[in-house]
Amino acid sequence: MSPQHVHQILATLGYGDAIGHEVLGIQRVLRDAGYTSDIFVESVDPRLESMTRDYRDLRDVSHADHLLIHHFSIGSRASRTAFALPDRMALIYHNITPARYFAGLHEGLARQCYLGRRELRAYATRCDLALGDSSYNTKELECLGFPRTDVLPVVPDFSHLDREPNAMLAGEFDDEWTNILFVGRVVPNKKIEDLVSFFHAYQRNFNSCSRLLIVGSPAGFDRYTTALHHLVATLGASQVHFAGQVSDEELVAFYDVADLFLCASEHEGFCVPLVEAFYKEVPVLAYAAAAVPATMDGAGVLYAGKDPLHVAALMDAVLSNETLHDQIVDGQLAAVGRLRAKDFTAALLGFVRDVLSRPRAASPHVVPDFWQQFDAADALAALRLERPALYQALPPHP
Repeated sequence: MSPQHVHQILATLGYGDAIGHEVLGIQRVLRDAGYTSDIFVESVDPRLESMTRDYRDLRDVSHADHLLIHHFSIGSRASRTAFALPDRMALIYHNITPARYFAGLHEGLARQCYLGRRELRAYATRCDLALGDSSYNTKELECLGFPRTDVLPVVPDFSHLDREPNAMLAGEFDDEWTNILFVGRVVPNKKIEDLVSFFHAYQRNFNSCSRLLIVGSPAGFDRYTTALHHLVATLGASQVHFAGQVSDEELVAFYDVADLFLCASEHEGFCVPLVEAFYKEVPVLAYAAAAVPATMDGAGVLYAGKDPLHVAALMDAVLSNETLHDQIVDGQLAAVGRLRAKDFTAALLGFVRDVLSRPRAASPHVVPDFWQQFDAADALAALRLERPALYQALPPHP
């Protein structure tokens, strides 16, 4: 008997991000269990390209007896293609940042987020099972009318944090100064401007020998990054460092020198850096929004208001009280223990076997000329890449 096929499809596979780690982890579990499993993507970081296939190739291997795991996090051509295929489907929802955070800063992404939230509703009847990677995301699926939902727990792989730290970077920041750390993309929903304001209040009122270390890629958000630098200059804050995207060894060094992890994000579907900080024994102070309270699982310190002086006082309380510091770290390590005790492999394979054994959801309803439009779009995409001058000369769409 030939092995069953359980493939994955997603819009973008990034290097080192939470979704990327989960997708690769799912593939390992599926292949170890004997399933044929490939990853189909619309775009991919060049470092992972050899591990993926183009999403358009899925049309040739699709079959009604196969299971397609669809990672949904944004509107995309890959998503719309997945909808039209005959495969059974398990949707994993990673949440979609509300478009309002990107309006005026990245119109393309704002549009993708808006369309993604609209597309998501169509999957309520299309998928056989809808999974959130947090209870917060699952509740959102239930509110949208998905009849069968569950939680596929995120169990982060911490192995990349067990590497030797980058010695040069560690030496640069490992001194008597207090290091406030944030790890995450430099994008508007993370509210980096609030971090800067909180840090400035802390530096001015409590500890002049302190730094803010912001670790994460600002790619695509040049205007936002420029505004952040302008804010730093306007406030007169010193020692605010934008590190950009870093290697695993550099990330370890940043966690090793950090005295406090500060988060002001207003929208998260899970937020893996919080539990990375737990694992690295860095006390966490985070804004209580979206999935953050559930992710922290009773550990760390949450705050509800964004008055800079109030948050600065909380920062000082954690940093200046050794007993409180140790209690927070102990609570965070206990939360990591509870998280790692979850059996991701058993949960994933249980969901896969359940979907494959049940009567399938109704076949997708698509417009009669969907695949003709698919072929036309594919031809246009090839033309844009191979003959850009000719593509530019085409008449606008009526």
